[in-house]
Amino acid sequence: MVEHFENILVIKLRYIGDVLLTTPLFRVLREQFPQARLTALVNQGTEPVLKHNSCLDQIEVLPQGNWVQQIKFLRFIRSCRFDCVIDVSDGDRSAFLTAISGARMKIGFNREGLWRGRVYSWSIKGQYGTMHMLDYHAQLLIPLGMEPRVCAPELNVSDEESQAAEQILANYGLKGVNWVMLHPAARYWFKAWSPERFAALGDALIKEGFQVVLVGSEPEQKVAEEVIQAGQQKFISLVGKTTLRELAALMKQCRIFVGNDAGPMHMAAAVGCPVVALFGPTDPAIWGPRGKLCHTIYKGLDCRECFYPGCQRGEMSCMKLISVDEVLQAVKSLLSGA
Repeated sequence: MVEHFENILVIKLRYIGDVLLTTPLFRVLREQFPQARLTALVNQGTEPVLKHNSCLDQIEVLPQGNWVQQIKFLRFIRSCRFDCVIDVSDGDRSAFLTAISGARMKIGFNREGLWRGRVYSWSIKGQYGTMHMLDYHAQLLIPLGMEPRVCAPELNVSDEESQAAEQILANYGLKGVNWVMLHPAARYWFKAWSPERFAALGDALIKEGFQVVLVGSEPEQKVAEEVIQAGQQKFISLVGKTTLRELAALMKQCRIFVGNDAGPMHMAAAVGCPVVALFGPTDPAIWGPRGKLCHTIYKGLDCRECFYPGCQRGEMSCMKLISVDEVLQAVKSLLSGA
């Protein structure tokens, strides 16, 4: 039997891609509890991907300020009187916030059997690493008496944001042009294809009649410059020149997205853009993009021996085994299928 809740908090204190992969949970909860107030709590900088999400009533951002601000926020969480908290983060900080909430139903992961399991009404060990993260998240629905149902991640773009994207396209001469989007950066260097290979791919795509646009956040400009310097053709760089919301709107306009396992890859898939995703130490069966037109390239190497702090395989590393021609053929194949 499904219990009734009126005020639900979902906590996901991770990165952009992780937050996007939590949006199917919002959809299922909204359908099950249509009258409930549904709030998301996320890290600063990830909240833009939840803007215009029709399932959410409120988005809260965890403050990064001094201890006074932290205490005020803890009091605020307590004052909200949530009757159900679902902690998707699987971390100590989110578990502490769950405990502070005072909710009568507290659900969270505790696959390592740590102290935080005592915080939850239902502590789920889960089967991390054996299923896609969407299916993993869906296990949190079981204590509510619900089936662990999965749907597609959501990233909605407003009319105003679409108009802003149109203006950016006009400013860079991309209106009416076949153009592709490359994201050469990644959170960790060992998850990134080399700038030289992104440059070679961009050169080949331009010869095929496409314009190539590099995207990313401001801290990723150095990688973009390396790609530009290594290329023989002229690339357009929008790295650091768009907001996250504008980037999402631009993704709806481009022919295809090519990038590493990172947040923008999940964003592109969520807005329906065809995606060629390059995977190295992470398994796309667990972290891959979900969409109708997604192709992943993955060599399937066991990286547990040297995953962090660095790879010991040299030229035989998972990312270096991905060739430029292989990615180019994947782009052509996906475009012809599209």
